[in-house]
Amino acid sequence: MTSYFVGIDVGTGSARAGVFDAAGNLLATAKRPIDIHRADGGIVEQSSEQIWQAVCQSVAEAVGTSGVDAGQIKGVGFDATCSLVVRGPDGPLPVGDHPDRDIIVWMDHRALEQAGRINRGQHDVLRYVGGRISPEMETPKLLWLKENRPETFGAAEHFFDLTDFLTWKASGTTERSACTVTCKWTYLANEGRWDAGYFRAIGLEELADEGFTRIGRTVVDPGTALGHGLTAEAAEAMGLRAGTAVAAGLIDAHAGGIGTVGASGGAGDPTRAMAYVFGTSSCTMTTTRDPAFVPGVWGPYYSAMVPGMWLNEGGQSAAGAAIDQLVRLHPHFAEAETKAKQDGKSLPAWLADRALAIVAAPSDAVRLADDLHVVPEFLGNRAPFADPHARAVIMGQGMESGADNLVALYVAGICGLGYGLRQIIETQAENGATIDAISVSGGGGAHALSRQMLADATGYPVEITACPEPVLLGSAMLGAVAAGSYPDLQAAMPAMSRVATRCHPADELYRRLHDNRYQAFLALQRTAREIRQSTMALLE
Repeated sequence: MTSYFVGIDVGTGSARAGVFDAAGNLLATAKRPIDIHRADGGIVEQSSEQIWQAVCQSVAEAVGTSGVDAGQIKGVGFDATCSLVVRGPDGPLPVGDHPDRDIIVWMDHRALEQAGRINRGQHDVLRYVGGRISPEMETPKLLWLKENRPETFGAAEHFFDLTDFLTWKASGTTERSACTVTCKWTYLANEGRWDAGYFRAIGLEELADEGFTRIGRTVVDPGTALGHGLTAEAAEAMGLRAGTAVAAGLIDAHAGGIGTVGASGGAGDPTRAMAYVFGTSSCTMTTTRDPAFVPGVWGPYYSAMVPGMWLNEGGQSAAGAAIDQLVRLHPHFAEAETKAKQDGKSLPAWLADRALAIVAAPSDAVRLADDLHVVPEFLGNRAPFADPHARAVIMGQGMESGADNLVALYVAGICGLGYGLRQIIETQAENGATIDAISVSGGGGAHALSRQMLADATGYPVEITACPEPVLLGSAMLGAVAAGSYPDLQAAMPAMSRVATRCHPADELYRRLHDNRYQAFLALQRTAREIRQSTMALLE
């Protein structure tokens, strides 16, 4: 009997499922929206119950439309954003003012003060997060909960990363993935332990005293088969068979990495291709055989993406979200958004199409932004400065208010993201983590314009895999490994993913042009930081 696998991806705004065969061909997908609630103070919350319902509905629809019998689905894999889920013995526990919202979303910055306090302690585990912990990570958020919602903190039976919550709901097991707890919770996978001294020093001594039961006593590699597979309850909700293999999961960006960096026809070695997941945020994943300590870049993490190898993780907290914010500032935004909807497109896709209609070749689009420069750090700098206080810079905007000027601003924003990526690549190379190519996944990298501009801005070839849903594919690979169809992820990656095309950097003239723009990017970024630091020094 032919085997099939389901990949499940929970992003910031939706839950998606895809059905794949053993060769990585996508048969069907389905999607459900999930609510996101924002408030002042950097508050961003969600509901785990709503997310689980959206997951089950997506799986049931995808399987139902695939033409595959439920008995042929041999494994399921999950990925999700690195958000904190708080569960009590009887269900969700509130992380804020609403009783049903038990998730502090990855982008929530309520724990800025806690993160700063932790960083001042200069703890040894911080060596493995680029020297500074981020408010996006879980220990600052746990400390915030203890200090601001002590009743929730005390009553919690489990603190989960969202991926581990999903595998718990699916299988009933509490094993955590080495990906989630190593990347976001300070677990030392290379030593197979939590650092009890760190938790006691920062004020979370309860977790250490309990033997880390609430955050994960047992940690396993991504793709490990969990428990006895799908529980009867989960199987019924998904339209699958009880006992179907459930794999230990991945963070969503890391699933995109698994779905791309080992593709056949590519670099041929997962250590030579950087995964660049371009979605609401952007994530860079660089695999190395030996640990590379890169200031301002998260990691090195052991077995966090490819089991047995090390990972450095960078990127920006706002990527697609930064472009959305940027174009909203333009006076032509509302009219352009209406036209995009009439054409059945997202506004970024509409702007990219308009740019390509104006120029002779994608690389020529940079000339549309000759006078415009953007440092798109609307939500801080994740890497290589680990500075959540950084903010965006826009230079060169005049009085123009039409569609073409909005296109130019969009192009400048994409260039800015490319220069931020180049900065991360250069910083990593200086510290021993080098690459030959960039493998792009995520909706922000789906357009021919953005792909080419990333290649031109960085100077590296950009690879695009054949599968239109590489994040879902990465999760399906987990299911295939858990089901025993492949012995490990290293075998599954080239068997289920293939490079379809490449975008090569532009010629000498445009290389020099992007070099000049990159220097302008660095100067604007540096000036903004110096202004903020000098202002803060005056106020102290």
